[in-house]
Amino acid sequence: MGVDGAQLGRRERAKEDKRRRIAAAARALFAEHGVGGVTTQQIADRADVAIGTLYLYAATKAELLIMVQNQKFATAIDEGLAAAAAAEHGTVEELLALLEPVVASIRDHPENGRTYLHELVFGDPGEPHRADGLVFSLRFKEGLARGLARDAGISAIDAVTLARVITAIIHVTTTVCTCTTRSRRSSAHPPADHLRPATPAPAARTPTMLETGSHQEGEPTSTTTSHVGVVVSAPVLAGASPRSAPPNSA
Repeated sequence: MGVDGAQLGRRERAKEDKRRRIAAAARALFAEHGVGGVTTQQIADRADVAIGTLYLYAATKAELLIMVQNQKFATAIDEGLAAAAAAEHGTVEELLALLEPVVASIRDHPENGRTYLHELVFGDPGEPHRADGLVFSLRFKEGLARGLARDAGISAIDAVTLARVITAIIHVTTTVCTCTTRSRRSSAHPPADHLRPATPAPAARTPTMLETGSHQEGEPTSTTTSHVGVVVSAPVLAGASPRSAPPNSA
């Protein structure tokens, strides 16, 4: 390696070291205080870098949150996919196995999880960390769709639609609520308690609204409950209160 190559190698190592320090500082401070209780200056101070240097790696606090939450989200998806593959045969069991670690990763710190999902949906389309998060989100939906498609009564099109419904429920119940207190009941029950078996669907499958284009009298309005037999309970975050917008950035 020439002199220029050695200098480039040192420069890249220095950049990577700063990136790791910034990510570690942001992760620790967000865990300690929540995203709303931390400023970018505090993160820069903890990482021992200038505020201008921090902005080279993430232009906003939201980007810093996405950076650190992406790893947590990806790990939860990996755990869920592995658990689903090892689960007892059955659509409900596979879905619960996949969903539980993902929901748990969001509930681990509700404010951070809520803001992270909000930024994935409504954040800057050109932000690279957000793009990475959307790739993880797509992988999660594809895992759900594969599990749903194994049910003989669910078409591939319905499986994709139902996967979107399930992820939308998780997004909505998380992004419109923030947990102010974690009640004794919330702590006592694991996330899977909010993913409960619904009334079994009839053996003879009837066409869905997606297939017929209309709602038949007596037909369940929720394809999620009629085909999958699983309901994602709306109060995923026990003790939650409405909130219209994420915390202000600093």
